[in-house]
Amino acid sequence: MLEQPAAADPTAAVLVCLDFDDSGYEAGIEEIARLAESAGARRHEVVRGRRSRPDPKLFAGSGKVDEIGRAAEALNAGTVIFNHALSPAQQRNLERVFLRRVMDRTDLILEIFAQRAKTTEGKLQVELAQLERLSTRLVRGWTHLERQRGGLGKTGGPGEKQIELDRRYIGQRVRLLRGKLDELRRRRGVQRRARARQEMLSISLVGYTNAGKTTLFNALVHAKAYEADKLFATLDTTTRRVWLGDAGNAVISDTVGFISDLPHGLVAAFRATLEETVHADLLLHVVDSASPARDRQVEEVDRVLAEIGADTAPQLLVWNKIDLAGLGHRVERDEYGKIRRVTVSARTGLGISGLRDAIAEFARERAARRDNPAPAALPL
Repeated sequence: MLEQPAAADPTAAVLVCLDFDDSGYEAGIEEIARLAESAGARRHEVVRGRRSRPDPKLFAGSGKVDEIGRAAEALNAGTVIFNHALSPAQQRNLERVFLRRVMDRTDLILEIFAQRAKTTEGKLQVELAQLERLSTRLVRGWTHLERQRGGLGKTGGPGEKQIELDRRYIGQRVRLLRGKLDELRRRRGVQRRARARQEMLSISLVGYTNAGKTTLFNALVHAKAYEADKLFATLDTTTRRVWLGDAGNAVISDTVGFISDLPHGLVAAFRATLEETVHADLLLHVVDSASPARDRQVEEVDRVLAEIGADTAPQLLVWNKIDLAGLGHRVERDEYGKIRRVTVSARTGLGISGLRDAIAEFARERAARRDNPAPAALPL
């Protein structure tokens, strides 16, 4: 197994960010630093570089790897974090060079998710994602046990490689977790059908991580869900009922935030939670209006929504944090008179009443369409 330097600081990390002609390179550096801090890193140093393509053996070139090693020694870092996806072989080779734990972007996000999951469902989803990732990297974890142990009598073993035993155990555990999540999905389906019978509007908050979804959720429903200025502060879905005056009741769900290069395995594992988004009548797409990368973040959220099949649901853009962006409250409409965007500050409460009115207007239009459906087209 990996033997780290005895005095290495587990809260110090070297962040490796290589530029492959990516337009979002600078924003990516800021984001990986915030991810590392969210995972518990109190000290970090960024190592930059530029390449046309990754090195197949070490991802970075040998000279850059030497620079990273020197930075890790100077910082006494216990971890080296790449803001990229590493293959199992690259990760293994880098750990042999650095004698330190090496994580890629997916590992880091999984680490944060494991720390933040509180409910039974959240923990099941994180464990499923971790095991599915581990199943592709067993060689790295069990190289010291990868040998045959067959034989006869009491001294004999099972006749299998340890890696095969582990793969079988992981497969069994994955099936068990999927079964439990399927049961939770069925329960959610029952709850959704009950709400549908009551003709209750279903709303889901979606958005890039740290866009202020939970703060907005608390402002809309007067709840006290946990909120913090950190990435992935909230993982577990929270649902509350809200009264919209003459538009009746609605249920609002706060879901996990998205991020660029969100691992596909995490999206798949959290599908049970994200189904609240898939079946929502209205999506409130919360955007950090003060972020210089807000346009790219909107695109990333739309990409994940398309991946889970929620891209056809009606969307209302909610530009949050206007107090930080220096903007005023506005309600913008498209050429058909439909509300397209509402600007608010969930922290100060500015514009919240306008957002409630926009949601109520959507609810009334939805009820009118339900009560007066469009006539079917006559056959030609």
